[in-house]
Amino acid sequence: MVKLSVIVPFYNVQQYAPDTLKSLRANARQDFEFILVDDCSRDETPDILARAERELPGAVYVRHEKNGGLATARNTGIDAARGEYLTFLDGDDWLAPGYYEQLVSSIEDLGCDFVRTDHVQCTARARTVHRVPHGRRGVVLNPRDAILPSDRSTSVDYAYAWAGVYHRRLVDRGLLHFTDGLRTAEDRPWIWKLHREAESFATVGLLGVFYRRGVASSLTQIGDVRQLDFIRAFDQVVAETAEDRNAEKLLPKAVRTYCAIISHHLGSIERFEPAVARKLKSMSAVALRRMPQAVLDEALDSMDVQRATRLRRLRRRPAPAAGVAA
Repeated sequence: MVKLSVIVPFYNVQQYAPDTLKSLRANARQDFEFILVDDCSRDETPDILARAERELPGAVYVRHEKNGGLATARNTGIDAARGEYLTFLDGDDWLAPGYYEQLVSSIEDLGCDFVRTDHVQCTARARTVHRVPHGRRGVVLNPRDAILPSDRSTSVDYAYAWAGVYHRRLVDRGLLHFTDGLRTAEDRPWIWKLHREAESFATVGLLGVFYRRGVASSLTQIGDVRQLDFIRAFDQVVAETAEDRNAEKLLPKAVRTYCAIISHHLGSIERFEPAVARKLKSMSAVALRRMPQAVLDEALDSMDVQRATRLRRLRRRPAPAAGVAA
């Protein structure tokens, strides 16, 4: 049986794909497979991946005929994966040599559903270590216990799918797939579902993923309408959490995080195209009115004055005649 399946979506990353593939080669093992999913790139990425299929040990190349976004590309990889364990990498990031062998050893030693890891963020020449916001390392815990408190960064706020490794039983239980078609914030409903429904997890102080920030083609750098999918993503987080057996305890965290993300986007609204900026305001106002209002009141009361004022003003914005769907 394949021990580890690594799912790597690519989209228009011809500049970075060679470094990504070189780092995969430095992590190759006879029982590892690398599922390279091209999401209908329009540059030279497909040619690079076709060569990699021939030259990279364990490579499996899958090409989408239509661009579906990161969530859909990851789901394609999950469906093709044969490994006992699964992990993810983005097509413009890279790895330390031998990292995956250490990652597999960590989850095998701990015997839990999933393991979360630290990572190195790379912006131009700057390197910054980012830690999982959870203090206890190398100890198997209940994932639900890592969701709270509401007013601090917790494990569900560290939503990077590639910062960890996941047992196949999570696929069998329907917990590892992403919401199809989400073009941004796809990790948010996913990480919340993992923490609500998986049985065990651990965090380890393992560094090996190098996360490239500031890539021109990344959606985090593009102010078009795809960015607004965060609203659909967080609507899902709130709706699913509202159905949880501990909804009363967990909803304040979900609503407060949603509010913080809305405020973040409003605070940098100048990076959006004008029509998208207007849509952001309208959709966010409607989203605030969709939230459980008593929980929203508590969330706003707990936030700093600047963010709370910005959101209260938006909440009072008149509703459009026909409504605005997320």
